[in-house]
Amino acid sequence: MSSNASPELEPPAVSTSPDPAEAWLRARRRLQTQLGEDVFTSWFARLELDAVADGTAHLSVPTRFLKNWIQQHFSDRILTVFASEAPAIRHLKIEVRPTFRPPVAKAATMSETIRAPEPATGRALARPADPPIPLHSPPATARGPLQIRKEGLHMIDGLSGSPLDRRLTFATFLVGRSNQLAHAAAERVVCASSEDPPPFNPLYIHASVGLGKTHLLQAIAHAAPGLRRRAIYLTAEKFMYGFVSAIKAQTAIAFKEKLRAIDVLVIDDVQFLQGKSIQNEFCHTLNSLIDAGRQIVVAADRPPADLESLDERVRSRLAGGLCVEMAALDEALRVKILETRVAAAKALQPGFDVPGAVLTYVARTITSNGRDLDGAVHRLAAHATLTGAPLTIEAAEVAVRDLIRSHEPKKVKIEDIQKLVASHYNVTRADILSARRTANVVLPRQIAMFLSKALTMRSLPEIGRRFGGRDHTTVLHAVRKIDALTKSNTAISEEIELLKRTLQQ
Repeated sequence: MSSNASPELEPPAVSTSPDPAEAWLRARRRLQTQLGEDVFTSWFARLELDAVADGTAHLSVPTRFLKNWIQQHFSDRILTVFASEAPAIRHLKIEVRPTFRPPVAKAATMSETIRAPEPATGRALARPADPPIPLHSPPATARGPLQIRKEGLHMIDGLSGSPLDRRLTFATFLVGRSNQLAHAAAERVVCASSEDPPPFNPLYIHASVGLGKTHLLQAIAHAAPGLRRRAIYLTAEKFMYGFVSAIKAQTAIAFKEKLRAIDVLVIDDVQFLQGKSIQNEFCHTLNSLIDAGRQIVVAADRPPADLESLDERVRSRLAGGLCVEMAALDEALRVKILETRVAAAKALQPGFDVPGAVLTYVARTITSNGRDLDGAVHRLAAHATLTGAPLTIEAAEVAVRDLIRSHEPKKVKIEDIQKLVASHYNVTRADILSARRTANVVLPRQIAMFLSKALTMRSLPEIGRRFGGRDHTTVLHAVRKIDALTKSNTAISEEIELLKRTLQQ
């Protein structure tokens, strides 16, 4: 070969650098295997890779709480696992992404938006059969809404909890003025070190239906495994069923021991706890766990003092911690919930859109609870789909009119009647419930019984139980006596009418 011959060109080098998206998916699968399904779903299901630039992986989550939690507890592990899949990555940065983000890549360093299916962690591509998103859940992403999966929390020494909805986590809870304190207290409980005594014990959350108390309780149960703490979520019904079943199977002692070995006991709807023996066992469990420094979280539809069906010792124990009320949803929070629901619906119906004026109208008109807001979005979506007409305020009025409750009579509770009557006649509610027979107590007690029969749907025996465990014949006697007095005594009649109007306002 001639020495002047040109040397043969070498083929260009082929880059062996792994694709960041593929490397991130492999890292996610490894994290899922290492941490377990419960921990992974609680903290990593909504952690997404946005970009890789200059050796730094940019990850994002939907809330600041989730960002802080992952940075404090898992950032080193994430970096180690991710760097083993993509050696060029040397740093990690976690950011809070906007609530509504268009499905495009944030940086030119990514070859494409991450759209590969996620591992089997409870999120899946949308299907028409996916159920509606519950209160406080997140908007759907470009990959479709979260798929609901109801499973019992992991077995703890043979003790199974009530079903948990994987979407009811802190990351999906929407915070407003009405629930800010309850949310902060729940976060504090979760973030507390296992070496320190519980900050609030018990934490007692009460609210009317549809305001998100079950969401907060399940969020606590979801988060506890991330701290390597044994947590169980039980409804009052599940607790009663477990106790009765253990008695029938002659395993009551083992059931008690398993329950008292829990690190975080979460009890929902405690107002339904019935039966003297079950309440005694519940009280013993509370005492044992509190004395051992274990965390207890309880929810009900009213404050502890108003749980007339519960034993006084149980009510006293529940009132001994932090008692927090979740008030009715304020307008700003209702708007936020509606925006979230509409965003989720648009993932299934891309042409669906709700003008801002219509959202404002619905938020100002439907004030009861989040479930009614869910129903309003479903009705608006059906109207837009079936008629093809644009959504106007007039159309929205027709679509949601069955959800408007502003003209319904106020639901009066026996507890409210007792408090008002006691205040009006300058006695205490405890006097009305007591066995005292003095004249200044007997008349208010009988008036309260009369109003309870007139303004509620409770039976005579139920009213008697709410008045210190009295017999139904005592209630009947009081009703007949006050009814006769209203016909013969003008002053008594006017007082009772005033009390009625006050209660129904």
